[in-house]
Amino acid sequence: MQDYLLSQHFNSKLLDNSTACPAVDNSTACPENATICTGTSCVLPEDTFNQTLNVVLSTVLTIMLALVMFSMGCNVEIKNFLSHIRRPWGILVGFLCQFGIMPLTAFLLSLAFNVLPIQAVVVMIMGCCPGGTASNVVAYWVDGDMDLSISMTTCSTILAMGMMPLCLFIYTKMWIESDAIVLPYDSIGISLVALVVPVSVGVFVNHKWPSKAKIILKVGSIAGAVLIVIIAVVGGILYKGSWVITPKLWIIGTIFPAAGYCLGFFLARLAGLSWSRCRTVSLETGMQNTQLCSTIVQLSFNAEQLELMFTFPLIYSIFQLAFAGIILGAYRLYLKYCVKTNMDVEKTEEKDDSKSISSHTKENGGFVSDEKKVNSLSVSTS
Repeated sequence: MQDYLLSQHFNSKLLDNSTACPAVDNSTACPENATICTGTSCVLPEDTFNQTLNVVLSTVLTIMLALVMFSMGCNVEIKNFLSHIRRPWGILVGFLCQFGIMPLTAFLLSLAFNVLPIQAVVVMIMGCCPGGTASNVVAYWVDGDMDLSISMTTCSTILAMGMMPLCLFIYTKMWIESDAIVLPYDSIGISLVALVVPVSVGVFVNHKWPSKAKIILKVGSIAGAVLIVIIAVVGGILYKGSWVITPKLWIIGTIFPAAGYCLGFFLARLAGLSWSRCRTVSLETGMQNTQLCSTIVQLSFNAEQLELMFTFPLIYSIFQLAFAGIILGAYRLYLKYCVKTNMDVEKTEEKDDSKSISSHTKENGGFVSDEKKVNSLSVSTS
């Protein structure tokens, strides 16, 4: 990605970026690493540090992501996964959110903020992308339905090969020719393989060695949380030179993921899904595959156009992670205080019942039924 931008800027501004050299006969007046030196000007080679860093980090992060998805697969049971495939009500709701709500939301936000046509297109591309793998990690931490989460991510990635061209054709006609957008089917295929293969291995491990799978899952869930933070930091470092962008895109990048989370949750609840599945659908809707969006953008537009909208996928990624963190924090606080308080109230009521039984017996010496004796004994032992 950064390689492409650097080469584009280098080729388009070759003459403008020339460095003045002394007009002397000695050729050593130019820097030793100059690639062109004619007359009074010389051109230095482009700095490849970010290119090398990008390749190294991409390789490391891909390996880490595969390991994390392997651990997430250790929480998937074959029976439950196949039940979602045979009765795909949850998957259908997720499909409607992914390729119905998100593209429509992107279209409405672009119109509401009246952004430039090229900027509206990048917002639409983001809205048409399938769900990202980070949603699987967060779904685990909020006690979501992991079988549904992974099946939704897999299905949305497969269906994206047909739904992305269709949605882009419908919504971007007023801004640009849909043929101008290059869809990297190879990248979609690689994302699919990187998801399916490690998850399948994890499912097999969970089936054969469930006790070991639990240990792998705990380690992988922590590694997944760390990986999400690393990706956000690395993105900020690699593309720190692209942060000059219109405030409208910043606002859209803030509202868009929040709208995806909220609309996905309410639609899932409206469809009658359980609370855990509502949380899962919400995360799968709001967390998009921002890496795929960046790839499409850099393949479809020139350097001048990229300056207007290249950073939007990164902005969306940052805020989708920020809101996911807020959701996770709110859920953990709910478990810690609300659920604990309800359990304490239930235990207090049970103790009060046992005390009333014993006091009645002492005062009246009356008969206590066997059922009450059993209940009283179970309360006292607990």
